[in-house]
This record gives sequence, structure tokens and C-alpha cells, in this order.
Amino acid sequence: MLEDKDIQKLIEAQKEIFATKTEMANMFSVVATRDELNELKEEVSNLLESIQALTVSVDKLAKSFAIYHDEQISLGSKVDRLEKWIDQIAAKVGIKLES
Repeated sequence: MLEDKDIQKLIEAQKEIFATKTEMANMFSVVATRDELNELKEEVSNLLESIQALTVSVDKLAKSFAIYHDEQISLGSKVDRLEKWIDQIAAKVGIKLES
């Protein structure tokens, strides 16, 4: 048969294993409601849309930069070619060019 001290030992042991009513109530306050989850999903969706828009903007900017870079290279070649022609004309005409 169980004595009072055995029952007390069981009560003390169960306190370590099982949550109290207050602890259970506090656990459920941490859990999100369906509405809160839906709000969170909407916020995440909005963030994803913003990230997508930023990605598209960065891609357009990178493309514009690449085009600009190619144009600068092309202009550089054109200037080099014109300088060469000017030097050739100056040599034929007998003009000394100073830089």
C-alpha cells in the first residue's frame, strides 16, 4: 500500500515531468493564431515582391552599364583611329603636332 510519503514523492516527481495549468496557458500564448499566420504570409509575400522588383531594377542597371561600357570602348577605338589619321595627315602636310 502507498504511504503518504510515497504519494508526496509522486506529486513532486510529476511536477518535474508534467506542465502545470499556468505553464500550459503560457505555452499557448506563444503559438500564433491563424490570422497572425495569414498576416505573416502576406508580409513575406510583399517582401518577396519587393525583392523581385529590386532584382529586376539591378538587372536593368547592370545591362545599362554593360551597354555604356561597350559604347565607351567603341568610342575609344574611334578616337584612336581619328588620332592616327590626324597624325598621318600632319606628316603628309609637314606639320609638327605638339601634345
